[in-house]
Amino acid sequence: MSRLRIYAETDGAVALATHVAHADIAAALRAVGIRFEQWEAAQPIAAGASQAEVIAAYRTDIDRLMREEGYRTVDVVSLTADHPDRAALRQKFLSEHTHAEDEVRFFVAGSGQFTLHIDGKIYDILCEQGDLIGVPDGTRHWFDMSEQPNFVAIRLFNNPAGWVANFTGDDIATRFPRMTPGDTAASG
Repeated sequence: MSRLRIYAETDGAVALATHVAHADIAAALRAVGIRFEQWEAAQPIAAGASQAEVIAAYRTDIDRLMREEGYRTVDVVSLTADHPDRAALRQKFLSEHTHAEDEVRFFVAGSGQFTLHIDGKIYDILCEQGDLIGVPDGTRHWFDMSEQPNFVAIRLFNNPAGWVANFTGDDIATRFPRMTPGDTAASG
């Protein structure tokens, strides 16, 4: 189950609000310009499916977003707890940064935690299978996949170079909850 926790940017210990109903999460995020949707596969995805199979299963939604938002490139990223570079990859995304283009991710399997820094508040979103999040360009944020990552995500880009971050140098991400292995809306 997905979860949204909202904090004051000065206090990572006590959430101002917590939402677990998808409609409530989507409404709270829409109010600050963040896209949050649920997608369903047009066909089942088997474990170990290729990038082409994953993209084919979600082709209708991918094409809709590409038309609506002008995205030019799509790919699939898959990480598991036994990936040899998991610690380095996790660290790469844990510092607050922005992008010159939207960051769009759809979770085909598993989960990840996007944390957004908007207008003096922190929006901590646990995204799970079926969730699409669209973070507009220039939005300060960070991403955590936990020490034991387990997710498959479709990524859409305007820039053919893919993921390019502009780090803010602010250590704010160290003051807010990290994703832990097995984190779910019920556990936190």
